[in-house]
Amino acid sequence: MSRMGMTMMAALTAATLAATTEAPRAEASSPPVKNVVLVHGAFADGSGWRGVYDELTQRGYRVTIVQNPLTSLADDVAATKRALDRQDGPAILVGHSWGGTVITEAGVDEKVAGLVYVSALSPDAGETTAQQYEGFTTPPEFVLETHDDGFGFIKADNFKAGFAADTTDADAAFMRDSQVPIAMSVFSTPLQHAAWRTKPSWAVIATDDKAFDQKMLQAMAKRIGADVTEVPASHAVFKTQPKVVADVIDRAARQVSAETQRRAAASAPDGTPQ
Repeated sequence: MSRMGMTMMAALTAATLAATTEAPRAEASSPPVKNVVLVHGAFADGSGWRGVYDELTQRGYRVTIVQNPLTSLADDVAATKRALDRQDGPAILVGHSWGGTVITEAGVDEKVAGLVYVSALSPDAGETTAQQYEGFTTPPEFVLETHDDGFGFIKADNFKAGFAADTTDADAAFMRDSQVPIAMSVFSTPLQHAAWRTKPSWAVIATDDKAFDQKMLQAMAKRIGADVTEVPASHAVFKTQPKVVADVIDRAARQVSAETQRRAAASAPDGTPQ
């Protein structure tokens, strides 16, 4: 064989080897987080997430909205787990208010890559949701009424001031009259898991929230080590500030994806991304 032929053969062999070594890396690559699961809180349902849903789907995310029965922590976690089971890859799990307790318990699921708390509760394992209020004073605008069957509503006369002060009168009236009651016993149910201990967390804090003491929101976010974004909004921040909430979810997804790729690169034998 001529010298030129030998050179061409060597180049072809090298190219073939490169192709065969690169193929497994492409298969092993961790996909970016493109799934988002939204979990509503008490006195509301999943339709309040419509603005956030629209923002995220326009950015290319696959969004699933959980409809919590609000009958027990176990029931709400089961509803969230069913949604997570339907995801085709890693997901950002988002909770508003009571939904924060739900994602704290359900977020240990292997498909959950990160947690976003939207003016939300975040108990530790072994704690109850009610314990999060100890040492803090709930604003007087937020008044609950508990029926004989143990389910609670926000008092109608206080609904706008306590839950949705930055909505229109018409929207507040509709939310008031369509509110979903919650079994008050859920607040005394201890958690078995605290996903924020092993998953990265972000928090959106509504600075005009009248359902929680602001000091309580800040203390919870600090304890879980959340990346905090503050926004002037009522407790209905998930409805009234959809772009801000979507921006935080988007940032969480991007940061988790980037960290996954960084770890993959660090674990590669030659230090290149897998």
